[in-house]
Amino acid sequence: MIDVIVAGCGPTGLMLAAELRLHGVHVLVVEKEAEPAGFVRALGLHARSVEVLDQRGLLERFLPLGKQYAVGGFFAGIDKPWPARLDTAHSYVLGIPQPVTERLLNERALELGTEIRRGCELVGLNQDEDGVTVELADGTQLRSRYLVGCDGGRSTVRKLLGVGFPGEPSRVETLLGEMALTASPETLTAVMTEVRKTQVRFGAMPLEDGMYRVVVPAEGVAEDRSVPPTLEEFKKQLRVFAGTDFGVHSPRWLSRFGDATRQAERYRTGRVLLAGDAAHIHPPIGGQGLNLGIQDAFNLGWKLAAEVGGWAPEGLLDSYHAERHPVAADVLDNTRVQMELISTEPGPRAVRRLLTELMDFEEVNRYLIEKIAAIGIRYDFGGGHELLGRRMRDIELQKGRLYGLMHGGRGLLLDQTGRLSVEGWADRVDHVVDVGEELDVPAMLMRPDGHIVWVGDDQQDLLERLPKWFGAATA
Repeated sequence: MIDVIVAGCGPTGLMLAAELRLHGVHVLVVEKEAEPAGFVRALGLHARSVEVLDQRGLLERFLPLGKQYAVGGFFAGIDKPWPARLDTAHSYVLGIPQPVTERLLNERALELGTEIRRGCELVGLNQDEDGVTVELADGTQLRSRYLVGCDGGRSTVRKLLGVGFPGEPSRVETLLGEMALTASPETLTAVMTEVRKTQVRFGAMPLEDGMYRVVVPAEGVAEDRSVPPTLEEFKKQLRVFAGTDFGVHSPRWLSRFGDATRQAERYRTGRVLLAGDAAHIHPPIGGQGLNLGIQDAFNLGWKLAAEVGGWAPEGLLDSYHAERHPVAADVLDNTRVQMELISTEPGPRAVRRLLTELMDFEEVNRYLIEKIAAIGIRYDFGGGHELLGRRMRDIELQKGRLYGLMHGGRGLLLDQTGRLSVEGWADRVDHVVDVGEELDVPAMLMRPDGHIVWVGDDQQDLLERLPKWFGAATA
């Protein structure tokens, strides 16, 4: 029997597979598409996703293939300076096309021993107390202990489960594509500068191969957004908003997206779980979607591995929904807000002007960017020290850096006292005695995803906390 089948070979599914393989879980990824998509849907990684890669020793693969941007404009396109003093060692957005991100994550998953089958469409599932039976389009049946749907906003897994996906349908639609154009860069810049004074959903960004990524509001909301727009639709809408179609031609791909916001009612149904766009959809404004999925996988991976490995404490797997559902709900809310703020209606324009003034206060600017970057998240672990529930930024220690200690995906006790012990949990938790000027607590216990679950210097107190997250001690 396979331990975990992952449906969907996008960034979420690949990140999850790699996390599971760190713990020796037998993983099969099935993907209905025969080849990876060549077009660019997402353009970058925010600070928390960059941290995730750093925590697993992957960041050095990504940095040479991307560009670091510490520029404003990520919240509703409001152009304010990048905030100072963000609580991260990676205070930038890493501009990197989604196909590159997927390729690197795919390589990582394969290196760790993940089995990936492309051209395999999941069409049925049935679960019982012992596992899940998955049916593929060719009639093949597979058996696994768990199934995770990472198969996008139109998730087959979610639909087969009958999980509700409440929310709001699209009210506005945007055309997006990659194509060539004949207009001069000077003309393009001049027109864009003028149009974007009132219409943020408009632009043409040059790509490295001479093509352009073109965005323009659609005329209306299509009944079926899976049907791509035509080049003529692009030309027509460009002329409506810019007075010119810039001579666009030779499209590489064309698509449309709406501003629908929906979230799965539950992320777990027995032995089947949902992650990424299968669990939530929202407008792409702020570039949060791909990042949210990678972070879902990072939260889920070690918990599901613990369940498969037989050491998960009661309620650990259910904490995936408890922690990540509110995070996605907050993203849905902030994208709703941003869509209102880019409206051309008088009321939203007035609110935008007011918020633009408020963002001159550094605290406001930083707070909003921390939402986009996902570094302000604090999971509810109950009362106690202010660090509880937060992830720890990378810090310098005497013997190296904090994130360099987390590549194996295990728990970590960082001990400045040298008096503590994780005896009984050494197969799940690393004990590192080291000190750092940036660490102002005697010791802290971190989960494999970097969130802090205990702070202190009392061994008995630590022994009471370890079983909650890492199960019973071994003899």
